[in-house]
This record gives sequence, C-alpha cells and structure tokens, in this order.
Amino acid sequence: MKALITGATSGIGKCMAVQLSKLGWELILTGRNAAALDALKQTLKTNVYTVTADLSSQTDVCKVYNFCKQHSVDMVINNAGYGIFGRFDETEINNELAMLNVNIVAVHILTKLFLRDFKRRNSGLILNVASSAGFMTGPLLSSYYASKNYVVRLSLAIAEELRRDRSKVKICVFCPGPVNTEFNSRAGVEFSFKPLSAEYAAKYALDNAFKGKTLIIPTFMMKLSLFATKFLPLSLVGAVTYNIQKKKLL
Repeated sequence: MKALITGATSGIGKCMAVQLSKLGWELILTGRNAAALDALKQTLKTNVYTVTADLSSQTDVCKVYNFCKQHSVDMVINNAGYGIFGRFDETEINNELAMLNVNIVAVHILTKLFLRDFKRRNSGLILNVASSAGFMTGPLLSSYYASKNYVVRLSLAIAEELRRDRSKVKICVFCPGPVNTEFNSRAGVEFSFKPLSAEYAAKYALDNAFKGKTLIIPTFMMKLSLFATKFLPLSLVGAVTYNIQKKKLL
C-alpha cells in the first residue's frame, strides 16, 4: 500500500507519515523544504519517496501528480495548507493568492486527477484535511476560513457522487479545531483554546478514514460547537468568531 501526503514536513502531515509508516505503508512525501523531507525520510521504517514542491504553483502540483503516476498510489492525503491573519482590506494580495492556490487549487487539482484514476480501478481513498473553520465565516482569517469551506463542500459533494455511483472509492474530510502545529506561527496568531496534539489529530483522522467515515470531527466539544452554530444567526457567529480571532493577535 502506498500513500501520498502533501505538507508532510511538519504538524499533522508529518505525524500521519510516521503513523502510516509504522503500519507498513510506503510513502510519497511532498513539501517545500527538501532537507526536512530527507530528514523525515531517514526516520521512517518503510520505503519513502520525496518530491520537493511548492503547491502554490500549478506546475509543481502537476509535477507531484506526474511523479505519482509512476507508482500505484492507494491513498492521497491533501494536508498542505496555511492561513493569513488580518483584515481583508489590509492583507497582502499576492501572499493571499498563494495561500488560496495551496488551500484550494492544489487540493482541487490533486483530488480531481487522483479521483479519475481511482474510479477507473474502483479503489482508493482521498483524505482532505480541512478545519472546523470550514463550517463558519472567519473575520480576520477570512480567506483561510473561506478556503476551508471550499474543501469541506467539495469533499462532501464528491462523496455523494461516489455513493450514487456505488463506487468503492472513498473520500473523507478531516475538520479539527485548533491543533498544535506551525499553523498559528505562520499565520501570526496564538491559540485561544488548548489545542489537540498533532499526533492525536493524525491518528484520529486516519483511524476514521480507514473506517470509511466521510466527515471526521475530533472531540465531542467541537462536534457540539459546530452543531450549535447551525441554530445561531450568521451575524452572531461572525461576531463571536471575530472576537475569538482578535484575541489571537500576537
């Protein structure tokens, strides 16, 4: 069995690589930092291929896919992603567009291309890493929240198409709350709530993906919080989120 993991050099992606390797999976790992990829490769127990790639570039996204065509990939984990903190009219547009390319365009391309391959052979698993942000509006992290809404809705729509096709191909979307990764330092914020460990988040996502669960949300409190937002006015949810995000400012 072989899995592709994007954003594999830190956080959830790195923990997934470690856990899958322990289970005997061969791995194809991508990230921007070649040295970090090689260092991770040396710690893993199974055969590992690395592809240095910046997924804000569609050329690099296609490079990753074309490399994988040389191998029989059984699972794709679209984990790479990051956020940019600030008021929408003040954030730097080129940085923001690069983020949207990673969070949306790369996920879209890899999901589509691998889904076609998986459907032809009627097997395969796609795990898209989104966020609890994918169910809300996010003032001060507006583009990040919007990008994760895209990933959630795209994944759920594809899952319904696969169900109606009675396909053996599976897609799932992982929607954690705060996780202790490099996300906040890159976004320029700090945690408002105690985060999950990346190890726990990775294991929870993989365990439930292998069980065939489509929507994966860790912890009872996060499930309850997301359920409660369905019954609140959108303006109130936006106001609460704004106040939470504002407290994160470093």
